[in-house]
Order: sequence, then structure tokens, then C-alpha cells
Amino acid sequence: MNYKIEDKKKIVDSWFEYLQIQISSQFQKIEDDMSKRSKKFKSNFWTKKNNIEGGGKSLILENGNVFDKVGVNKSTVSGIFKKEFRNKILGAKKNGKYWASGVSVVAHMKNPKIPALHFNTRFIVTEKSWFGGGIDATPAIKDTNETKVFHKKLEMVCKVNNMNYKKYKRWCDRYFYLPHRNEPRGIGGIFFDYKMNNWLKNFKFVREVGLTFIDISSKIISKKIKQNWTKKDKEKQLLKRGRYVEFNLLYDRGTKFGLNSGGNVNSILMSLPPEAKWK
Repeated sequence: MNYKIEDKKKIVDSWFEYLQIQISSQFQKIEDDMSKRSKKFKSNFWTKKNNIEGGGKSLILENGNVFDKVGVNKSTVSGIFKKEFRNKILGAKKNGKYWASGVSVVAHMKNPKIPALHFNTRFIVTEKSWFGGGIDATPAIKDTNETKVFHKKLEMVCKVNNMNYKKYKRWCDRYFYLPHRNEPRGIGGIFFDYKMNNWLKNFKFVREVGLTFIDISSKIISKKIKQNWTKKDKEKQLLKRGRYVEFNLLYDRGTKFGLNSGGNVNSILMSLPPEAKWK
């Protein structure tokens, strides 16, 4: 079936809206199950140029029983890139026009034994159109078994969709790396981009990666949610968060894309933890 590009935009945009609801609902349930006085997600709607060029919805939960801070953002924006940024985006060099929709999730946990979790997925249209996205985890405290299970689930979603897990894992390892520290940000995961050869196949993969994130994150959190931790554990977490901040501000392409496409600054920077340390 051949969809026109405008139909593809509508279909993808609707899926991302649904996915935002599913992820935030699952995280809210996890938070609620810990206490009757749980914190709730707060919604923030924003628009670009009076909604002429789209906007988004940010869902943020802070200082909860499970989450120190978790953001589940969904945006759909369009416009024209600044000339100095056009050659950095596939298909935008000629006229700078773009349309982009996506979901981004970052979860920083109260319990330092639970890794920080990150997921994003997007569909971008310039003179080309493609999907991208990924899942990765950043633990402060090493857990070999958790790492194996995490990667096994990512390998499985790639396998059932006939996608190249090893390639996406290597891509993730290269991408989430701090060259000035000569160290990885976390334990990696999968990262993919420029998926444009088969829209239906790629869209199916993107959907299943999103659902896999819900499954992985729920199981990781539930397994460790009641484990005891110490001040020393928290100190390790805060130092690891410092590395997280460094990566997102210095290297993260999503952060740069959001700022250069006129996105909402608070939504773009929701990935930053509420507290971090440097040594």
C-alpha cells in the first residue's frame, strides 16, 4: 500500500500521541502503586508561532516516590531551518523546510539502584522522510544480569522485525559516548536513524520499539523498586547524572534539533536531572 506523505504524517502523529499516553499511564501506575500520596504527571502544552508551525505536550512528574524526575514529551512541528543548520539535516540543504513528529522519554529514578532510562522515536520529513529512535539505559551501579536481560529484549524486537541488532547496538555505543571523558554514558542499547527504505516495515518496527520500552522499563523498575540503598549509592548516582548532563548539553543531536527547530526550551531540557554532582 502506497501512502501519500500527508497521510503518513497523520498516521505517525496519531501513533505518537497514543504512545505518549501509554508510557505516561504506565509510569503513573508504577508511581501510584508505591504510595497513596503519589505525585502526578503535570501537563504543559506549547505552540510555535500561534500553532501555525505546530507544538507539543510535555508530561512531567517530579519528586515522586519512584521517579526523581520523568518526562514524556510529544511534539509535532514544522517550519524552515536556519541556513547555518540546513546542511546538518538530511534533505534540508536546498530550502530548509521540515516537518517532524516524535516522542521523547527520560526517567531519573529515586532509587540509585534503578538505571536512568531513555527512549525516543521520530519521523522527520524534508525533501526526504525517515524514522529514527532508540532505547538506552544509564545505571549508576553495575548489574551484569540486568544488562544481559536489557540487551536480550532489544535484540528480540530487532530480530522479529528483521532489523540489524548488532548494527544498532554498535551505533548506540558510538553515539552515547563522552569523548572528553573517554567513557560511555551508560550500558548502551539500540540507536537507529534514516530508516526510509520501506515505510510500512519501518513504522511497524518503530511501534514495537515503543511498546518494548514500556515492557523493559516496567520490569526493570518493578524488580528494584523496593531495594534498599545507601547515601553512598546516591552519591554514585548523582555523579553519573553529571555525565548525563554533559552528554546532553554537548553532544545530543535531539537537543540541538529541538533548539534549532524552535521547540519549547523547557521540554527540550526536561532530560536534565533535578540534581547532579561533579567531582
